Amino acid sequence: MDFEHTPANNGPSSPPPAPSEAPGRPESPTGPASGTGGGKPRAPKRSPWRIILTLLLMLSVLVNVLLFAGLLLMAGLAATTGGAFLAGSSDQVVEQVLEPGPASTKIAVIRLNGMIDMNASQELGRQLRVAAEDRKVVAVILRAVTPGGTVAASDQIHHAITEFRRETGKPVVAFMQSVAASGGYYVSVACDKIIAEPTAITGSIGVLMNTMVVQELLEEKLGVKPVVIKSGPRKDWPSFFAEVTDEQRQYLRDKLITPAYERFVGLVAEGRKGQLTPAAVRTLADGSIYGADEALANGMIDGVGYIDKAVATACTLAGVTEARVVEYGRPLSILSVLGAESRAPLGLDRETLEQWLLPQRLYLWDGSR
Repeated sequence: MDFEHTPANNGPSSPPPAPSEAPGRPESPTGPASGTGGGKPRAPKRSPWRIILTLLLMLSVLVNVLLFAGLLLMAGLAATTGGAFLAGSSDQVVEQVLEPGPASTKIAVIRLNGMIDMNASQELGRQLRVAAEDRKVVAVILRAVTPGGTVAASDQIHHAITEFRRETGKPVVAFMQSVAASGGYYVSVACDKIIAEPTAITGSIGVLMNTMVVQELLEEKLGVKPVVIKSGPRKDWPSFFAEVTDEQRQYLRDKLITPAYERFVGLVAEGRKGQLTPAAVRTLADGSIYGADEALANGMIDGVGYIDKAVATACTLAGVTEARVVEYGRPLSILSVLGAESRAPLGLDRETLEQWLLPQRLYLWDGSR
C-alpha cells in the first residue's frame, strides 16, 4: 500500500515563489533590485590592469610596425642612391656614388656645410678617420660651403686635415661652392690644392667678436639694475651690463683678436707658400671678400671650375687616371627616421644659446661687409 508523504508542519508555511515577470512588462527605471526579483544581470567591471595591458600591447605593435617601416625606408634609400655602409673602427658612414669607377680606387668627398662649430669639427674628423682607414681611398675632396664659424672649431678642422695628410700621405683638395669665406678659407689652406666654382666667394681673412650691451634695456625699460661682484676690474670685460670703453676695446683686441688674426695670417702664408708671400697675405687680410677669378689672380686658390676639375686635380695628386667618386654621409638610424634625434624646440639648445649670448671670437663672414 502506498502512502503519500506530507512534510510536517513546523511553523507557518513559506510564501510561494514570486511569479515570473509578465512578458512585455518594463523594468524598473532604477534597474533590478539587488538580490531580489528578476532583471538583467549587472555587467562585470573591467579590471584597470587589463585595460593597461591592452594599451601596452597596442603600443608595442605600433612601435614594431614603425621600426619595420624605418628599416624598409633605410634599405630603399640605400638601394636608390647606390649607397653602401662603410665602417671604420667605431665610425660609420654611408657612401653615395657620385661618379662610377673601379671599386679598388676611390676618392672620398667630405662635406663641410653651414656654420663651423664643434659639431662640424667632430663630424669632419670622424669622416677623415674613415677615409684614413679605407685603403681603397686614394684622395679626399673637402666640399666647403660655409661662411666660417668659431676660431676653435676652424682651427681643429685645419689641424685634422694637416694630420690626415701627414699620417696617410693621401692628398686633400678643397672644393669651394657658393661661399667658403673666413673660417671656410682657413680650413681650405690646409689642403694640397684649392678649386673654386666660378660663382664662389672666399677670403674675408680676419677675426670678428660680437657682444651685446643690455644695460639700457634692463634699467630703463624693465626697471632691473644688474649687480656684478668681481675680483678685479677686468674680470667681466666685455660686460652685458655696461658700455664698452676704449680701454676695454684695446685690451680685448690685444688679448683676443690680434693673436687669432696673426695665427690666421700665418697659416695662410704657410698653406699658400709659393703662391703668396707673407706681405701679400697681410695685404689681402683686411676682411675683404673675393670672387673666384679675383682669388685666382691673387694666388689665393689654384683653379676655377666645377666638381669634375676638383676630381681631376685629386686624381693627378694621387697618381691615378680614374677612380670611383663617393660622398660620405651619416648613416640613417632608426632614431633619426622616427625623429627622436631632433634638436630642442626652436633650436634653442645649449650651444645655440651660447653662440648668441656669449662673446666669441669668430672666423666668420657675416655678409654685412
